Amino acid sequence: MAKQKIVFACQGCGTVYPKWQGQCHACGEWNTIAEEVSTSSNRPSVGHPALGGTVAVKPVRLSDIAANAEVRQDMLDPELNRVLGGGLVPGAFVLLGGEPGIGKSTLILQTVLRLPLRTLYVSGEESQTQLKVRADRLGTGVADCLIYTETNLERILTTALEVKPDLVVIDSIQTIQTELSESSPGSISQIRECANLLLKYSKTEGVPVILIGHINKEGSIAGPKILEHTVDVVLQFDGDKHYMYRILRGQKNRFGSTNELGIYEMQQTGLRPVENPSEHLISRDRAHLSGIAIAVAMEGVRPFLIETQALVSSAVYATPQRSATGYDTRRMNMLLAVLEKRAGFKLIQKDVFLNIAGGIKIADPASDLAIITSVLSSSLDIALPEGVCLTGEVGLSGEVRPVSRAEQRILEAERIGLKAIILPQANLAQLSNRSWGIRLVGVSTVEEAFRLLFKPRE
Repeated sequence: MAKQKIVFACQGCGTVYPKWQGQCHACGEWNTIAEEVSTSSNRPSVGHPALGGTVAVKPVRLSDIAANAEVRQDMLDPELNRVLGGGLVPGAFVLLGGEPGIGKSTLILQTVLRLPLRTLYVSGEESQTQLKVRADRLGTGVADCLIYTETNLERILTTALEVKPDLVVIDSIQTIQTELSESSPGSISQIRECANLLLKYSKTEGVPVILIGHINKEGSIAGPKILEHTVDVVLQFDGDKHYMYRILRGQKNRFGSTNELGIYEMQQTGLRPVENPSEHLISRDRAHLSGIAIAVAMEGVRPFLIETQALVSSAVYATPQRSATGYDTRRMNMLLAVLEKRAGFKLIQKDVFLNIAGGIKIADPASDLAIITSVLSSSLDIALPEGVCLTGEVGLSGEVRPVSRAEQRILEAERIGLKAIILPQANLAQLSNRSWGIRLVGVSTVEEAFRLLFKPRE
């Protein structure tokens, strides 16, 4: 007989404690420790009955292993292929996380309906009718997709071994439970056991498995961190629900780079991949307004143009307000200090509001020059010259530091049709001697950039 005992496990990192306490010493989070039932038995570890036990594996000499190229499955989605590293690898264990209602299920369902694969779509949250209505709304071609509304992992694995699918989708992992653990679905022990069994099925059968998971209020994947360590690929699907754009980022990828970024546009018929985000994220009809600057940012190896908007007004209260949407507030405060100390512009009695248009979040340091320029443009109420974009990292001494992949940034601005780009002088000196279809202006300090942009016009 299995013995049961009560343990207290952190829902954030999985650390187990003998009694309840307010803070987890391992991850430092408060109020994340919950009571669970731990079951221990003397049964040998022979694997799950649905998987037919374990198979002994012998060590192999490294020189005897054939280094064959991985054959990836084309997902028929350029943005998803880019983030996955070129496609889906057979036997891959993928976790897709995001806020509720952001479009995770829509993205996966519209993808599997287009694929020429036999897919087992397991849903523990929606009924068959709800999935049918969503599939009809997406309007994609109906492939060999099997809908299975079940939450018991033993029955799921048995069905998967019977129908032999080419792809398995679990929506979501927090609703699945196994008989090996008596805890409630979504708990630490349930997620651990379910993830390990699904990983074994994926590797032994060579079938890729895609898990859909929720995120908590802090923005991380709900459940223990061991779930992220168990899977091969961790994808984060985020964005503002009030905007039409969604961002797909790779946080972990054993088969490719994590520097790639996918952008989607939410429409009535589903998510549409955005291949040219620069054309959608900047506006040409508001170039005469002050407080707007165009930054050439990079996400991984993908350049795109971002419209930064700033508003500077007189402070109503004794303490000025500092607010940033889509940008790090602490870095904005640092740039405001540079603007006041090195350029001589007094903003201590001013409210400063910063917004990255389109609901996009950027963390590229090369956007510093555009941020500080948009703030000064709003403070002086002077619009920037039309067709000008900026790129450059701003140091604490007011210098404009060089950026990476300068040529790709210039080519992106040239492709969009801008007239000039202001970039660090160090990058300008390293560029190849070729003819550019855009004017290149090098600057070394923020004062030099301000003199070029806000000089008196005749």
